[in-house]
Order: sequence, then structure tokens, then C-alpha cells
Amino acid sequence: MAVLNPFAYIASRWTPSPRTVRRAALAALVMSVLIVVTGGAVRLTGSGLGCDTWPKCTDDSLVVTQAQGFHGAIEFGNRMLTYVLCAAVGGIILAARSAEPWRHSLTKLGWLQFALVMGNAVLGGITVLTGLNPYSVAGHFLLATSLIAVTTVTWQRTGEGDAAPRPRVPGPVRKLSWALVATTLVLIAAGTVVTGSGPHAGDSSEIKRMPFDWATTAHVHAISAWLVCALAVAMWLVLRVVDAPDDTRARARDLLVVLLAQGAIGYVQFFTDVPEVLVAVHMLGSCLVWISVLRVVLSLRERSADPAQVPARDDAQLSAV
Repeated sequence: MAVLNPFAYIASRWTPSPRTVRRAALAALVMSVLIVVTGGAVRLTGSGLGCDTWPKCTDDSLVVTQAQGFHGAIEFGNRMLTYVLCAAVGGIILAARSAEPWRHSLTKLGWLQFALVMGNAVLGGITVLTGLNPYSVAGHFLLATSLIAVTTVTWQRTGEGDAAPRPRVPGPVRKLSWALVATTLVLIAAGTVVTGSGPHAGDSSEIKRMPFDWATTAHVHAISAWLVCALAVAMWLVLRVVDAPDDTRARARDLLVVLLAQGAIGYVQFFTDVPEVLVAVHMLGSCLVWISVLRVVLSLRERSADPAQVPARDDAQLSAV
């Protein structure tokens, strides 16, 4: 008799509903955001070296010790959340594998999530071993941003079929959306430079910082934010002009609301000497902005359950709309 691997064994005995698969994808998305926010809490409380080595917490202990106190507990708690994130990612892989029919595309996205989690865990270890090198910290955040992108796409895909994507708006609108994505990535990258050159290094000891003037990097970050806002407004207006579907226009509106709130928080924290609480909220806002941008882009196309159900319209047809 053929021996089934664990995923195939469970799939042979459990068939999740589409709602269960979607909830599993949402759980992975929520956890990918939560791990960013708690990682920010580690830095903002000066607990970045609460566990002074990796993969152990100390040279002699795998777990946090009483001698490491509050900072050790914060850092170790964030490490433990990685296992919760892995469980959430495992949940979507298992749900996609067990769905009927088997959602191969979702399974692949789930394994990509797992690879990003493992890669970021290793990079997090390197960050500790290098004494919170600001470039490693920046890379750690950017990988987490990549994970949020994949979990967002996975969540979107759970509500779609597996047919080839069909555009819902003219080609120029989709090009504008990619400009929005690119500018948002520049905004996020600039934010890591602000973090790497500014206060809140992540530990009370002397931590190396990026050799940039913090105020200047903050202004560059603000200019990037204004560009993103301008593109978001343009997207909202264009979607109304081309009479885009209601859900697409709603996502563009939601993006504007999130950007407005994030911008307000950013300016308040800049003029109030960057208080820790507002920095944490701003990090959450960064995740929400990225998710909102991706949701706008993903709403510009659709996938049916049956590949032969509806013929795709080419760009020439859509451009004439």
C-alpha cells in the first residue's frame, strides 16, 4: 500500500469549506502583520539584545532566564510568536491541500510564505549576532513586508478561481497601479533608512547607526509619502472616470483613508520627538498601507473558477473602453 505524506493523509480525511480556507489565509495575514508590530515593540523597548545570542537565548539556555529580566522576556516572546506564525502558515498550506478540488496555486503560495518566514528567522538571528546592525534590521523588515505581500495575495486568491486573470480596467489604469506599487516600495525602503539612522536603535547599549542625517532622511521619506498620496488620488479619480467596478473604487477610497491617517501619525511623531507609542502605531500603519495598495492592484483583475467560463478580453479592447 502506498504511504501518504502527512498532508495527503489529512487531505484524504478532511475537506475544508471555502470559508475555512479563506479564514486560514486571513489568519496567516494577521499573524504576518502582528509579527511586524511585535518586532517593533522589541526595538522600541530597547529589547533587541534581550536574548544576546541565536538560536539560543543565552550561551547556556535555549529559553529566556530570570537574569535577563524584562528585555529578555520581550525578545524571547517575539521569537516564540514566530512559531505561531509558522502554525498559521501551516494552516493555509494544509487547508489549500485538503480543499476539493486541490488548490495547487494556494499550496505554492503557502510554501512561499513558509520559505519567507524561515529566511526572516535566519536573518533575525544574524541581526542579533551582529549586534543589531541597522542594515540587517532594515532587511529584516523588508522581508517581513514581502511576507505581508504574499499573505495578502494568498488571501485574495482564496476568493477567486484558478483561471487566467482577466483585466477589469483599461491597460493604462493597470500601469498606474504598478507605479503606485513601485512608489510605495520606495516609501517603505526610505522608512527603513529613517529607522536605521534615527533614535530607537533597539537596545540601550551603543548600537551602530546608518551614517545619514536623520532629519534629511525623514524629509525624503515624507516626499515619498506625498508621491504615494498623489498616485492614490490619481487612481481614485481615474477609476471613477473609467467607471470601474464598485469594489475596486471602494478599495481606492480605503487606501486614501489609510494614507491620510498614516501621514498624520508620521507628522505628529516627527514634531513630538518620535515617541515610542506613535512609532509603533506608524509601523502598523505601514503594514496597512502596503496591504491597501496591494488590494487595489489585485482588484483590477479577476479570476473565474472555470478557465473556459469567460474568454479574456485583450488590452486593445480594454483600452478602447
